[in-house]
Amino acid sequence: MGLQVWSLQGIGEINPGDDLATIIVEHLTEPLVDGDVVVVTSKVVSKAAGLATTGDRVSLLDAETDRVVARRGETSIVRTHAGLTLAAAGIDASNLAAGTVIPLPPDPDGSARDLRSRLEALTGVRLAVLITDTAGRAWRIGQTDIAIGSAGIAPYLSFDGVEDAYGNVLAVTAPAVADEIAGAADLVAGKLDGQPVVVVRGLPIEWFDAHDGGASALIRDDDSDLFGLGAREAVLAATARGGMPRGFPSAEAGDDLIALARAGADLSLADVSVGADGALDVRALGVSGAPEAYVEAGALAERLRILARALRQDVVIAVVTD
Repeated sequence: MGLQVWSLQGIGEINPGDDLATIIVEHLTEPLVDGDVVVVTSKVVSKAAGLATTGDRVSLLDAETDRVVARRGETSIVRTHAGLTLAAAGIDASNLAAGTVIPLPPDPDGSARDLRSRLEALTGVRLAVLITDTAGRAWRIGQTDIAIGSAGIAPYLSFDGVEDAYGNVLAVTAPAVADEIAGAADLVAGKLDGQPVVVVRGLPIEWFDAHDGGASALIRDDDSDLFGLGAREAVLAATARGGMPRGFPSAEAGDDLIALARAGADLSLADVSVGADGALDVRALGVSGAPEAYVEAGALAERLRILARALRQDVVIAVVTD
């Protein structure tokens, strides 16, 4: 049969307290069957939960933010308390009354599980549910829908150790099928057509039997996130005093602090010695009292301090004048 994707027509406005599962079943044009995936936009989930507010958007953004990833003018890319990295924490004002904003569901996977349970109770069939939202991509223009909540289907597949047709062993191939389904559903629903629910049929049954870790399984943790801070924020974090923000990369084996500090700079009039306790002493070389030597020593010490902070190395660095 191939893949079938269609939207439910006529759902209309969702209000606080509405039973989404009942509304979905009432708008089916044909019965759901085992293996169907019901894809629901996060906005209607939030509306049904009564999360829409007329409060200050800046205050709401602060409340939804776990940490800031990057800022440019009025644009903020933040990590939410649910672990999602999104512009403005996914807070939306479209398709809402003027002055109203709405955040994402606080527990998207939990919302997906609850909706799946209700739908299966009403229909008597085995289903999966995805809750989706629109997100940008760091290296590409435009947005696409992604799964922020998932229940009943593997969020991704792992081909680690599988051989391709040429005998090559795959190592890092892991299709994010929940996101791919979300994108397909968005093509059918459209952004402006008021169709918040889509049914996807014809997916491989083994995807439903695979480990279901929820959409949160798609989120990289801080230690494996190579882009935990924007370029500007990384520089500010490396030079600022105080605690190092989460999302900053740790040092790796082979990182040579002194070699990195000297790279790309002619600082031949400054020398570094390593003490028994690991402290770094920076000295000016050349004729005693030569100002250029002390300038280079100060520059090398500052480069060492910034790099040590950026690499999360707890090192004492001092300029020795004797």
